[in-house]
Amino acid sequence: MRTRQIVRSLVGAAAGALAGALLALTVAPAAAAGPSAAPAATGSAVTVSGRGEFADMRFTVSQTEGLADRAVTVSWTGGTPTTFAGTDFKTDFVQIMQCWGDDDGAVPANPGPSRTQCEYGASPTTDRSNWPGNGYDDTRAVVYRAKPGNYGQDDTYGSTMPYGLGEVPFKAVDGTVITSGTQNNKLFNHSTTNEIDFARTGADGTGSEIFETQTVSEAPQLGCGSPITHADGTVSGRSCWLVIVPQGHLDLDGAPYEDQTQVNAGSPVSSTNWKNRVAVPLDFNPVGASCTIGAKEQDTTGSELVAEAMTSWQARLCGTGTVYGFTQLGDSDTRSRITSGADTLGFVSRPLGSDDGTTGPPGTVTYAPVALSGVVVGFNIERQPGSTATSEQKALAGTRFTSMKLNPRLIAKLLTESYRNSPWGAVRTVYKNGTDTPTAATGYGWALHNPAGLLSDPEFLTLNPEYADQSIAENPSTDTDLEVALGHTDAARQLWNYVLADKDARRFLAGVPDENGMQVNPYYSTNADLNPTGSAFDAARDDYPKADPWSTIPPGSAEATVKQGMTDFRPYVDDMLLAAVHARRGDQLWKSSWDANANPPVWKSPGPQNVGQRFQLVVTDAASAARYGLGTAGLLNSAGHYVTPTSSALTAAARSATGRPAVVPVTASRPAAYPLAMLVNAVVRPGVLKPAQRTSYAALLRYAAQAGQRTGIELGDLPLGYAPLNGTMRARTLAAAKQLATYKGGAADGGPTTSGTGGGNGGGAGTTAGGAGTGSGSGTGAGAGTTAPSAAGSPGPHGSIAPNLISTAAGLTPADPAVPLRLALPIGAGLGALTGLIAPFAAGWRPRGVAAVLSGAPSFVRRTTRRLGGRFRR
Repeated sequence: MRTRQIVRSLVGAAAGALAGALLALTVAPAAAAGPSAAPAATGSAVTVSGRGEFADMRFTVSQTEGLADRAVTVSWTGGTPTTFAGTDFKTDFVQIMQCWGDDDGAVPANPGPSRTQCEYGASPTTDRSNWPGNGYDDTRAVVYRAKPGNYGQDDTYGSTMPYGLGEVPFKAVDGTVITSGTQNNKLFNHSTTNEIDFARTGADGTGSEIFETQTVSEAPQLGCGSPITHADGTVSGRSCWLVIVPQGHLDLDGAPYEDQTQVNAGSPVSSTNWKNRVAVPLDFNPVGASCTIGAKEQDTTGSELVAEAMTSWQARLCGTGTVYGFTQLGDSDTRSRITSGADTLGFVSRPLGSDDGTTGPPGTVTYAPVALSGVVVGFNIERQPGSTATSEQKALAGTRFTSMKLNPRLIAKLLTESYRNSPWGAVRTVYKNGTDTPTAATGYGWALHNPAGLLSDPEFLTLNPEYADQSIAENPSTDTDLEVALGHTDAARQLWNYVLADKDARRFLAGVPDENGMQVNPYYSTNADLNPTGSAFDAARDDYPKADPWSTIPPGSAEATVKQGMTDFRPYVDDMLLAAVHARRGDQLWKSSWDANANPPVWKSPGPQNVGQRFQLVVTDAASAARYGLGTAGLLNSAGHYVTPTSSALTAAARSATGRPAVVPVTASRPAAYPLAMLVNAVVRPGVLKPAQRTSYAALLRYAAQAGQRTGIELGDLPLGYAPLNGTMRARTLAAAKQLATYKGGAADGGPTTSGTGGGNGGGAGTTAGGAGTGSGSGTGAGAGTTAPSAAGSPGPHGSIAPNLISTAAGLTPADPAVPLRLALPIGAGLGALTGLIAPFAAGWRPRGVAAVLSGAPSFVRRTTRRLGGRFRR
């Protein structure tokens, strides 16, 4: 176990004692989750025209107001198709960047910033062998080479230097100026910048890119969203610019390229290219200024699935005089805190007492639905057609795939490290007897005949034929596993439940090969006879273990002296938000480059994948996927349909919710139901709260059930990626708020109560009454009984899924031939009993960001969360 993981585990264990308040002060408006990877356009979309040789181009930015750290779509029409010199971008491509400052007055017809105030020019400085640039067009270096041997000069920078060799300085909002070494400076670099160096224009003259707008939290050097107080006392965020620089087919002197063997376009911040720049103003929400310093703070804690909604609601609710802090905490930890008597409100998707070894608390427990979202498989994949691709496929090179279908067995394969190249290096090609022969390490014969990755899997390609004939290297940085979060969450439980509800997936886990002969990694086999540990893998769980202990010096790293294991090949992320962030940026996380010159030598990250070559698959939530413009996979539901997490699909699934609180089953049978929808409930024990706390939490519930269910991008709205609650659920929450505000129970509420308000799908406010173990309820649902879950919502022996669902022939897939009681691996039967699960299982604490250093500010400001935009950098 690595030191960082040990620390996380200790911190997670202590998190139950923390009365946290990680407040996200600005909303993170997000685009609707669905089959398209492009964020939805809003009422603030702007379309502008190009200039000069690009006058026929039209550029559209999907959102320009109410911005935070999120993705917006930049699309264009009327362009000339991009050409290439080999694999290098040669002519007619688009470059995009973010800038700060007032209009510099240089282009009256299109106001915009100075080129010195734009975040651009952070290309990689180490391995550029596969980089699509020429060494100048992705930097701030301004070198004119119009003709061989004939060097031009920039009008300002480098004009007095030999051959015009100079750099455009970068000036930060705080006055810091970087005059040299701009390619990898102390303010931004290849791993942190949001610049887009190369965006392709297709054969039809159109193009599209997803651009991440960064706030002062991600890019302090730009200061976007910094609060500005006006004379009338109102506060707004510092505005910035999105700047688009089209590169054409003319060289820097305005003449056609003379040397056709080279790419001579040059930096977009050179004076010649900058004359054609198009600037679009960006209006940011104020960061860190939504709530008055010194205002009273009320804690809330719990599920990540409600985090996006709470960050929006918090800012609007400041006007009530109460600041609602939010600490993201593992679901089981939240239930434990509430059960043990913490005087706070929690957010959960399953009832108190549903975790292994726990029981519900005595007294009144109030549940109220507040948010409907879901777990998703998000993707950011760009086409890389191979030599066998059709001409139609090749014409789409570099563009994003916008749809994907996955069934439970494919997800099982990705979660269990079962593709051949997942244990990287376990299967190597050895030259023997005049031929290349695949050879497996001891114990890994099972991998020899498995597909290298998802794109080689016939099962996947049958569902997704458009992914065929791609030239994507299948290794841990692409399609062999899912990028997942560390910790214990109900979201992880829901995904495993989805796998276990399917017959084919269960059989695969038990050791039965699929129709093409692919086998499960035996360390994940639910058949103890196959599992090298001697024990069956328990898939009824709420985390994502890295069960395979494989470690090696990766192939092609002969000089390396440090082994890597499965947690190195596919590292954990802290939470689902970060999974979406990394996927959006094409950040593979795998430190795959050996640096022999470091002291000591270490593995280093090569940085984000190149534009046009990104391939990322992650488990995230619908709101985070929408926020960062990820595509979301259509998942097979019980009715046999592949459904994406649209608002209507989430709503359809929620109609099948049962129990107290209502839990959405993965087997919702409605044809339009998304199978991984999840309903988040507020849970509180009114008897352990002071009257003022009950009043405050009641106000939060009333807002969540009313104005908080209006979908939009403004502060206080329900972010896209959620579905509004239906009338029955909203009424249930309002009833819970009323009961909470008028509560008259005992100080400890340790005894039975005679009033309750139900919790089933048609029930009332969702209050249960414990104590003596009986009670009554109103409404048409389950009513208020004991604190134990109702039969309809019982979590089963592992706190997750009823045992009959695992063993029965029922499920998402039809045929279910008998599973042999004992199965033998064709290769590797002599593995022996090795140690099993090597990855640590942290308790689930997930703070949303680092503390802000604000002297005298209340804790909600000091504990600013990542939802504000403060991003974890690796």
